[in-house]
Amino acid sequence: MNFYSQLQKWSELYPEKTVFSCGNESLTYRQLYHMSESLAYFLDNLLLDDSTPIVVYGHMEPLMLVCFLACVKSGHPYIPVDTSIPDERIAKIIEDSGAKMMLSPIDLPQVGLEHLSHPLNGDRLRDALVKNQGKTVSSESYVLNDENFYIIYTSGSTGNPKGVQISYNNLMSFTHWMMNDFGLANHQVFLNQAPFSFDLSVMDLFPSLFLGGTLWMLPKEYVAAPKELFLSLEKSSANIWTSTPSFVDYCLSDEQFSATILPELTTFLFCGEALPSATALKLRKRFPNATVFNTYGPTECTVAATSITVDDSLIEKYESLPIGISKKDGEVYILSESLDEQPDGEKGQIVITGPHVSKGYLNQPGLTRKSFFVLNGQPAYKTGDLGYKKDGLLFYAGRMDFQVKVNGYRMELEEIEAQLSSLHLVQNVMILPNYKDGKCEFLTAVIVPASHKFEKEFQLTSQLKKELRTLLPQYMIPRKFVYRPALPMTNNGKVDRKRVLQEVTA
Repeated sequence: MNFYSQLQKWSELYPEKTVFSCGNESLTYRQLYHMSESLAYFLDNLLLDDSTPIVVYGHMEPLMLVCFLACVKSGHPYIPVDTSIPDERIAKIIEDSGAKMMLSPIDLPQVGLEHLSHPLNGDRLRDALVKNQGKTVSSESYVLNDENFYIIYTSGSTGNPKGVQISYNNLMSFTHWMMNDFGLANHQVFLNQAPFSFDLSVMDLFPSLFLGGTLWMLPKEYVAAPKELFLSLEKSSANIWTSTPSFVDYCLSDEQFSATILPELTTFLFCGEALPSATALKLRKRFPNATVFNTYGPTECTVAATSITVDDSLIEKYESLPIGISKKDGEVYILSESLDEQPDGEKGQIVITGPHVSKGYLNQPGLTRKSFFVLNGQPAYKTGDLGYKKDGLLFYAGRMDFQVKVNGYRMELEEIEAQLSSLHLVQNVMILPNYKDGKCEFLTAVIVPASHKFEKEFQLTSQLKKELRTLLPQYMIPRKFVYRPALPMTNNGKVDRKRVLQEVTA
């Protein structure tokens, strides 16, 4: 049964079951199905044969889910954009994607709208739902097969974000793997803390919809307020927990985070960054009856492509936890620079193949050719990650380039450098990742400042952060700022990153 038929089935069998809950707002399967049909009818008639992507802007409002489904039912991939994304970045996404329409359950951002022929804010969106109530769209319009289902924009080394295209087939390969290999069952409650513009949210969203589950949202205001967060967790009756290791570490810092407040929790799913052994050990003690899964994969391979169950014996055996084995319909290789397979124990680039591998970056054929190719007859992606195999398991060994993950968010250091360099107060800059126990905890900006009027360094830092917030999401802004009169250079004329790192961390 395909995704659309499955969703219709749940709307008929369990029409009043909650599919989505966020704070005081909720949505039933009946509402989700019929509202998405009405909106899809409106979009189909408005855009006719156009199949350009549609930007969906918001945070965790129930209508976000309605918009996603309406887009794909009317033949359009959706681009999720969270409210935490700065307006200037949103404008770049709109321009790069060629989107003509933006849907939002709230007010629209104030820039980038000149590229849109059909911006629809909350009031107009609700008006369209009312006027088209009871209307349906033909299944011939649905996004299917190799057509783009969603496009998620990630950090780009040029200073501009790049759109990863995920097709219907990519998504179904991932979703069926989740349902078959992780012990998930019908009608469970899935916790979702990740914003929709972060592909970790896909790990909750689509398995939950396919299995007739409930998506219990933890909006950003809850995450910033521990009291509200733990009240919501206790109320959720959650079965499935999905997050980055950093977020669960935040929760583990409070002793009440245990099976006492989440007695029905059966499964932990981790992705987005390395899972430390210490974190896994704490979880095993606090939630002795829950299964912990470590997964790995980039956005370009539909969220995750490998997994392993983390039990006590695995924690005892390996100082750094493995990231598992490939999902059954694909393969993971460790390749040398010449694309030769490396023997066990030898490091090389992690290359992922299978039906979950994206077709590439939207409107970026040059970037696509650099990273995507065909290997042994399957779509393949060069991750840029270093890894090795041992005992039949895959291990992560860091990045080959200047891309890092902080709190689960992937970002290009060069993009942050490009945005900082654009500021009039900055003459030169280098961004350094700060690691602890193999995980990047925060970023340091090493800056050669231009002439300025500030007497104290903290005043300059405050101004730079203020200006940077208009260009980058909060999670990409360095925590620490260090100032130097100049950056040392190597013999070939490049900035000597190793030397700067030694000087800053000395």
